[in-house]
Amino acid sequence: MDNTNQRKALINSEISLFLRGLIIGKVLTLMVIGGLLWWLLKPNILPRNSVNSSNQNFNRVSKNESTFQTVADVPPASFNYGGSTAWASIRQLVDSQIQSDRPELRLRYVNPVNGSPGSSSGIRMLLDGKIDFAQSSRPLTDEEQAMAKERGFTLEERQVGKDGIAVVVNPSLNVPGLTVDQLQQIYLGKITNWNQVGGPNLPITAFSQRPEDADTVIFPNNSGLKGQAFGSNVQYVYSATEAVRQLSKTPGGVYYASARSVVFQCSVKALPLGQSSDRLITPYQTPMVSPEQCPRQRNQLNTQAIENGSYPMIANLFVIIKQNKGREQQIGNAYANLLSTDQGQRAIEKAGFVGVR
Repeated sequence: MDNTNQRKALINSEISLFLRGLIIGKVLTLMVIGGLLWWLLKPNILPRNSVNSSNQNFNRVSKNESTFQTVADVPPASFNYGGSTAWASIRQLVDSQIQSDRPELRLRYVNPVNGSPGSSSGIRMLLDGKIDFAQSSRPLTDEEQAMAKERGFTLEERQVGKDGIAVVVNPSLNVPGLTVDQLQQIYLGKITNWNQVGGPNLPITAFSQRPEDADTVIFPNNSGLKGQAFGSNVQYVYSATEAVRQLSKTPGGVYYASARSVVFQCSVKALPLGQSSDRLITPYQTPMVSPEQCPRQRNQLNTQAIENGSYPMIANLFVIIKQNKGREQQIGNAYANLLSTDQGQRAIEKAGFVGVR
């Protein structure tokens, strides 16, 4: 009888332990599930004022931000455009983004049939009715405006960005820099040896696009040198790519072009420029990356000097619009408006230029 009672007591004890463990397990399970539910639902139990405040801040930013989507009067059609080779990164990064956001607009870059692509050839194609608007790295000339009037319309230039004009040489050339006047005298054929500007006894070989096709100009309208012919020491090239290739094998070579198109190159060296020899400004961010470090590292554009105007040779970026009250004027205005939005200006800066916001 005693054995039976002991057995019953043992069984009751084991049942009690089992039930206690089962209850504790359920409690722990409920606590875990409750914790997970609290974590998942936590954003929804924030004070209502906090949620409203966050939404208001987001809406305020989006309402004040001009984007490609906010531009009105964008014509839904295909259009041809052409012009400056310095705009290549804008065509790759910005124009592709415009067409992604505004698929009703289709843009096609057109090269000239004769001559090399550039600001001048693009404006000429616009005058001849071969494209609908042009991209330019220089302002319009009086001759171009007069030609437009002869054909019954005018041309408008809308600035959307800024670039510098950089002067590049062979990396082996040891020269401290150039003044703007010295650069101009080199291309006029009046300075023909690097020893005349503090360099070695080495003849200067100046490379340039032909003036009628050039992207940028070193004799602006207000310089008093407008219309001057280049010297006989100038060798003409089709593009900046060809010029860089020639410079890499010409110790005394020099070339000027859009800073954005040449400062990053590994096989040439950009020179500091200034209005005077004691105030030379580099077109790249210091310290300069040596050719040995390139392409692992590349020189970056001195956007601060271009933005504040301390760099002496600036190339403004213009959309050239045909004012003829037709489809060309509509697309030219729309394209300039797209680039002038906050989104467009950020994209232009990402493409390596300075915005004008």
